[in-house]
Amino acid sequence: MLRDIASYVLKNMKVRLTRSILTIISILIGIMAIFALVSFGQGLSSYVNQVGQEAGADKLIAQPRGFGPPGTSSTPLTKDDLDFIKKTNDISEATGLVVQQAEVSLDEDKPGKWVFVMGMSTIPSEQRLIDESFGGIGILTGRNLKSGDKNKAVIGYNYQFPDKIFPKELNLGDKVFINDVEFRIIGFYEEIGNSGDDSNVYLTIDDAEELFDVKDEYGFVYIRAEKGANPSEVAARLEEKLRKEKGQNEGEETFFIQTFEQLLETFGTILLVLNAVLVIIAGISVLVAAVNIMNTMYTAVLERTKEIGVMKSIGARNSTILFMFFMESGIIGLIGGSIGILLGYGLAKLGGFFAASAGFALLKPAFPWWLIAGSLLFSFFVGAASGYFPARAASKLKPVDALRYE
Repeated sequence: MLRDIASYVLKNMKVRLTRSILTIISILIGIMAIFALVSFGQGLSSYVNQVGQEAGADKLIAQPRGFGPPGTSSTPLTKDDLDFIKKTNDISEATGLVVQQAEVSLDEDKPGKWVFVMGMSTIPSEQRLIDESFGGIGILTGRNLKSGDKNKAVIGYNYQFPDKIFPKELNLGDKVFINDVEFRIIGFYEEIGNSGDDSNVYLTIDDAEELFDVKDEYGFVYIRAEKGANPSEVAARLEEKLRKEKGQNEGEETFFIQTFEQLLETFGTILLVLNAVLVIIAGISVLVAAVNIMNTMYTAVLERTKEIGVMKSIGARNSTILFMFFMESGIIGLIGGSIGILLGYGLAKLGGFFAASAGFALLKPAFPWWLIAGSLLFSFFVGAASGYFPARAASKLKPVDALRYE
């Protein structure tokens, strides 16, 4: 019987091919949108988790409170703050990062690009702390900054490619002008995954302080907790001690300290809300598709009223009629969902390619098995559920009334 029902369902879909195709298109659009959007959400979640794993759970970050880009706060952290942090119990090491915006150009007489310039320590262990905090990046080519370097720069990944920052790519040994001061490139960092961080420029702290006319002022302080210490407890205790050291009241601090786990939780919450909003938007098209399937199945019931009467008059049960129409709408949903998954996969891959080309390699879609299986099941059940009421109406028809129907 199942084989006969399947044959009957496919035959009727073929007879009403145009209507079946239009109904399938309505469901595939929604599934395509959901699949592509969720795959990007999963990709971002994977990126955040990867950064968290590579950065490690022992990291803390201290920042000034205030508006504006990092480094522009009116109350930056100072060397005294950094020294106090280093002396605090359960702190393994800490390092400050000078952060300022500057104009970087290839010719001192021509306008350049405004990017973030970082002044960093030349102590290798402190450089590793910064590299780990940026997601485990390292030097791709060349070398890192070291003590005694003067007017030397390590620059971000995107400078190696034409038309990403400058019309031409840069190479080791090339010169750049930062606020009209000449620097030589000695190294390139690995890719971080977003165009902002991949366009950063890194100098020694001495060079950065001289360039920006600042002294012992930091936009960030990166901190490593001692092995075995609880980072959340260390952050809370350190914030309290630093507040007292600076003579500030609780709630009026000019700084804040977070663990990397707390930062990742914040990103995770944002991603969860973003995914939910995107799925709701895509779900509207699925709802429209469900209404379209229901309309198609009601029309099919009307068109096949006599057929239903014949089937019931020769012994077909109500449950058989119900199952037949229920299965037809489910198959329509399943076909639409399958095509939607394929198109969604292609759309997500294309979007990821363009995002990477624009310098946002972190926007890379991910396709876990449950997303594919869930999309297929969801499309089938949306179709089947949409066809339930038309199928129920068909199963309730009386044979005599159905045979008389014109």
